[in-house]
Amino acid sequence: MIRIKSSDEIEKMEYACRVVAEALEFSKELVVPGTTTYEIDRKLEEFLISKKVKPAFKGYSGYPASTCISLNEVVVHGIPSKRVVLKSGDVVSIDLGAVYEGYYGDAAKTYVVGQVSEEALRLLKVTEKALRIGINAARPGARVGDISHAIQEHVERNGFNVIKDYVGHGIGRELHEEPQIPNFGKPGTGPKLMAGMTLAIEPMVSAGDWRTVLTSDGWTAVTVDRSLAAHFEHTVVITPEGARILTTCKGGN
Repeated sequence: MIRIKSSDEIEKMEYACRVVAEALEFSKELVVPGTTTYEIDRKLEEFLISKKVKPAFKGYSGYPASTCISLNEVVVHGIPSKRVVLKSGDVVSIDLGAVYEGYYGDAAKTYVVGQVSEEALRLLKVTEKALRIGINAARPGARVGDISHAIQEHVERNGFNVIKDYVGHGIGRELHEEPQIPNFGKPGTGPKLMAGMTLAIEPMVSAGDWRTVLTSDGWTAVTVDRSLAAHFEHTVVITPEGARILTTCKGGN
């Protein structure tokens, strides 16, 4: 069931989302050579708690950490580890969520460590723009497939591939609500978008094959050909004028 949120519910989501955005901004100074992904997770967990929100991912379906930190060929759900040390040339995606008074915010961003390849920089640029294009397609009267198609068309036009095994989602009183929001599809298909819907739109893009495989930990999803991946995500609310981004430090579009 798709849940339409009241203004009071959206206000609670806004706080959770703002803290998520602030945490991702804080992440910039943490993503440096020599840092372990465990250290980043610990500092981000402390940051969330200091803002009076609960880390949304910790314990979710048994997930052991507060963030997902995914390097290079890891698409999503990389488990932070003391053994994973960042080095120059790495591409690092950080995905995190927060809960405030029972309402969720969720966002992700991909960073580079030191000097990276031109392909990596282009992958990040295309993926981040795909997120903006998807958000622009999210307006009342449109359908989920319009978001999906807009993302896929931009990514493939630029020579990359959208990941098809993982999708965006509704969000609010639960971390994952209906509807699912694939990053591929046909325009004019899927559920109709209405004001008051809150969505987590999240393009995941591969420089190579779109297919993924899980590692032995049961969480970490990597590209089947070990090609680079990028991931950007915002939580948005559909308004009569279009989608408004909630996962921003200062509010606004």
